[in-house]
Amino acid sequence: MSEEGTDVSEEFGKEYWEERYRGHAAADARRPNPQLVTEAGGLPPGTALDAGCGEGADAVWLASRGWRVTAVDIAATALRRAREHAQALGDAVASRIEWIEADLTTWAPAAGHFDLVSTHYVHPAAARDALFRRLAASVAQGGTLLVVGHHPSAPQAHGSHAAAREVHFTAEEIAAGLDPDRWDIAVAEARTRSVTAHDGREIALRDAVLRAHRRLDGHA
Repeated sequence: MSEEGTDVSEEFGKEYWEERYRGHAAADARRPNPQLVTEAGGLPPGTALDAGCGEGADAVWLASRGWRVTAVDIAATALRRAREHAQALGDAVASRIEWIEADLTTWAPAAGHFDLVSTHYVHPAAARDALFRRLAASVAQGGTLLVVGHHPSAPQAHGSHAAAREVHFTAEEIAAGLDPDRWDIAVAEARTRSVTAHDGREIALRDAVLRAHRRLDGHA
């Protein structure tokens, strides 16, 4: 429970996300996350997991570059918009994406399966560390784990919304949970990016960015 008496599992459960997506489409719903473009733009295409895909911009971006993508989100409304986005770009893109409606706090991806596992700004309705362990376990040997989240130094981390504050983390915290005998940490840092609010104002946000590579000689 949060200090305000709100259970995080209720705060970020299916009803929360359905209401959020029904309320409005994100202004940048068709643009991939900039950290994904930076960190995965040079990777050779293979199999990818987009965990918490939202309205599908990252999955579509990856598919348009030759990746076979499994895109998972809890919100049916977000997935409907994501499918429409992909279909508008033609079968060459849409056929490369499998959309799955599931709760990441209980859904388990296949172990050692994906060449890229990417998750951006996920708000798990259960223990964050357990989710990231499952995602890391699904990375194939030689594959890449990309975790991007809201850094604790971001302005929104210090509001009165106690449950929301629990989803902020540093890249170093996530890196500490990876076995150093199996993983090489390529990037673990905080970055500032600018976004345009609904009222047209430019807002500076702070991201935690972790990119790690699973060693070929690591344990399967």
